[in-house]
This record gives sequence, C-alpha cells and structure tokens, in this order.
Amino acid sequence: MKDIKKALKNIKKYFRYIIYSAKSELKAEVANSYLSWIWWVLEPICLMLVYVFIVEVVFKTKEPNFPVFVYIGLASWDFFSKMVACSSKLMSANKSIITKVYIPKYVVLLTKSSVYLFKTMISFAIVVLLMIFFKINFTLYILLFIPIFIVLYIITLGVCCIIMNYGVYIEDLTNVMTIILKLASYLSGLFYNIETRVPDPLNKIMLNCNPVALIIQSFRNILMYQSFPDFLALAIWFIIGIVLCIIGIKVVHKYENSYAKIL
Repeated sequence: MKDIKKALKNIKKYFRYIIYSAKSELKAEVANSYLSWIWWVLEPICLMLVYVFIVEVVFKTKEPNFPVFVYIGLASWDFFSKMVACSSKLMSANKSIITKVYIPKYVVLLTKSSVYLFKTMISFAIVVLLMIFFKINFTLYILLFIPIFIVLYIITLGVCCIIMNYGVYIEDLTNVMTIILKLASYLSGLFYNIETRVPDPLNKIMLNCNPVALIIQSFRNILMYQSFPDFLALAIWFIIGIVLCIIGIKVVHKYENSYAKIL
C-alpha cells in the first residue's frame, strides 16, 4: 500500500506536467505536417480498407457492416499495441529528461498513454461516423463504452509499466515484443469474429485468455450487436490489470534510481 499511496501522490503532483507534456508531443508530431492530425486516423482507415478487400473480395467472406467491425478492432488494438511497443524503449527515448532531473518514471508512461488516449478517442469518433453511415442504431448499450475502455487502459498500463522497467536492462526486449504483438494481433479477432468463426471451446479460450480480444468483442457487442459484454470476464481482467499496475509500480520504485546509470 505504501507504493500505491506514493504513486497516487506523485501522479497528483505531476498531473499538470503530464497534460502539458502530452500536448507538447501532440503539437510536435503535426508541426511540420501538411495533413496535421489526419495522419492519426489514416493508418487505421487504410488498414481497414485492406482487410475489407482481403476478406470480402479475395476470400468472399461476408460479415455485416464489416468496415465498422474492423475499425473497432483496429482502434482498440492500436492503443494497446503501440503503448506496449514503445514502452520497452520509453526510458532510453526520454534519457535527456530522466538523467538530468528526478521524475517518477511511470509519469513518463502516463504522458505517453495520454498521447495515445487522445489519438484513440479520435479513432472512436470515426467509429461513430461509420455507424451513422452504415445506419447502425445507437442504443443505451453505448454507455458501457467507458467502463470497457477503463479495463483496456488499466491492463495496458500494467503491462507497459513492467515492460518499461525491463526494457532498460534487456536490449532485445523490443524485438521480442514486436514478434509477440504480431502473433497476438492475429489471435485478437481484428478481422474475424472469434465467437462465430472459431469453434467451441477454442473461441472461449481465445476470448477469456486474451484481454484485448475480449475487449474488442465487448466493444462490438455494445456498438454493433446491441448486447451485453461478458461482465465477469471483464471484471476478472480488470482485477488482473490492477495487480499488474501494482507490480509495475513496485518494480519501478525499486529500480528507478539505477536507470540513469544504465542509460
């Protein structure tokens, strides 16, 4: 509990820094770009079009409102995968800051998460536009979006906090995470419905053991299928995410003083 209280105190203390640093990074990304923030949504849109072509044209497989189906998956996966991918090199990327002044290292992670959180909200705004275009009804199930996203956010922070620490010591961790994320993307149901395309009981195993697959399916349930997600599975993964965050914070508090020496 001591580590958690210390972390909450530090987050409150550095909250303005987190917001300011995130805004600065977002502005820097588009400073010399002709298309500005549009680049943030072009990638998932282009990937969506590729998946639509491959699945519906090449393999002639039909999925109702497939562009919306794919884009929900991509928007969710992008937040998780990009956070995990950058976390292994997050300390070395911010070497100029952490070697000169003291700042709790998870504050750097929260700054990066704020950047990707903003981009993800833009992506989900595109989901809303696609739903309007494809005439998908908006129902009260959409109110479950926030608690589902909180589960995604907590799990992502927990995983990234642990990876961020060991990324300082293990040079090849980035390459390992690239391979793992590539494999995980195919198992997360980005362009296929795990519940209907994968036979029992393998589909339940894939959904219950892969939190991102579960969250993607949950988003599709509330936005496209007007049905409840699996609350029990989400609650279990929320608890696991909290445990991962606690472990990550403890690990960072234990080793953060050695980061500057190694970097």
